[in-house]
Amino acid sequence: MERILYFDCFSGICGDMTLAALVDLGVPEDHLISELGKLGLPGWRLRFSKASKHGIGGTRADVDLLPVPLAGKSAKNPGLLALARAGRTAGSAHAHRAYKDIAAQIEGSSLPAPTKKRALAIFGKLAAAEAKVHGTSVEEVSFHEVGAVDSIVDIVGAAICLEYLKPDRILASRVELGGGFVKCQHGLIPVPAPAVVELLKGVPVKSGAVMMETTTPTGAAVLVASVDEFTDDLGFAISKTAYGVGHRDTEIPNLLRVYLGEGGAGAPAQRLGAEAGGVLLECNIDDMSPEVHGYVLERLFSAGADDAWMAPIVMKKNRAAIKLSAICPPSREGAVARAMLVETTTFGLRSSSFRKTSLERELRTVKTDLGEVRVKAGILDGEAIKSKLEYEDARRIAEEKGMSILAVYDALRKELE
Repeated sequence: MERILYFDCFSGICGDMTLAALVDLGVPEDHLISELGKLGLPGWRLRFSKASKHGIGGTRADVDLLPVPLAGKSAKNPGLLALARAGRTAGSAHAHRAYKDIAAQIEGSSLPAPTKKRALAIFGKLAAAEAKVHGTSVEEVSFHEVGAVDSIVDIVGAAICLEYLKPDRILASRVELGGGFVKCQHGLIPVPAPAVVELLKGVPVKSGAVMMETTTPTGAAVLVASVDEFTDDLGFAISKTAYGVGHRDTEIPNLLRVYLGEGGAGAPAQRLGAEAGGVLLECNIDDMSPEVHGYVLERLFSAGADDAWMAPIVMKKNRAAIKLSAICPPSREGAVARAMLVETTTFGLRSSSFRKTSLERELRTVKTDLGEVRVKAGILDGEAIKSKLEYEDARRIAEEKGMSILAVYDALRKELE
């Protein structure tokens, strides 16, 4: 069965509520704080406490900026020790930061590679949105609220929590945006904030539950960099529920609810005739070594591509080349485009929107004489019209049993028939 993590954003989402909800769900507080210490980021302390809104109990998270070094009292919060060593004040720690500096700090940390990758994906989404809003480049965009120490802790902390939980799929509900206006460095701006609008393009949203900001750029970035499907349909069995408690009192409970559950579907289910939007990104390349082709495809998939491929073409002056293509949801376009530009020799790419129609899919785990295998079925009008054994399971069995993969496929097909 699949392990599913579901974000129920009925009251929006922000960074501290995300951390609080995931700790409430079972991520050990000590593990999170210890891993955050690997950032080497000075001037913070992370606290968790029990709290409630409208009679619903959960966990609250507070990121404190520390004005005075507190050496020798930092075992629980490594940020204290980093502050003491750096001899900095909260004012300097809270200064504006360029995306390239934040990315360099994450890359240079001793965090595990998967955590770095996830944190960089979240910040990459945020940087692309902020750059578009402020009319600058991604590398040079200067973060304000989202670049402060507390938000770096929120984003890297979310990456640590998600890697700890290791869900097979991450789902989320429609996202409540709130309404009215919010005050920031530039003055009053409308809710949702422009960066939130950019981040949540293509994501189902709702608004007006309260006249305040309920979804922040940090929370929106965590969602679009992590969620596999946005749906209000809980098509899985709930095994655990948790709540991240916000800091405001509003007409609706200021909570982020998360579920852990189990489901049988291996991919977002869509019935024939129900269309979904997608983006096709392409570029032509005639000056890149074939040695890196495989790596480039891996990076595109890591950035959120649903599919990616290369095809041989002939360009002007009869030059042999390849056409690199990737398709992705609209919410992942920025990250996939960035990966295509950064990881290849191309100086540009083209994009186009399309509609796609697919069968409903159902993934079932079946016990066989060779072990458990997953079988994916394509459903049309409630009837399975085709099925396929999962390659990774066949490969695993071949390696465990010392068989050829063709022999494994043959034996499994005969047994399942």
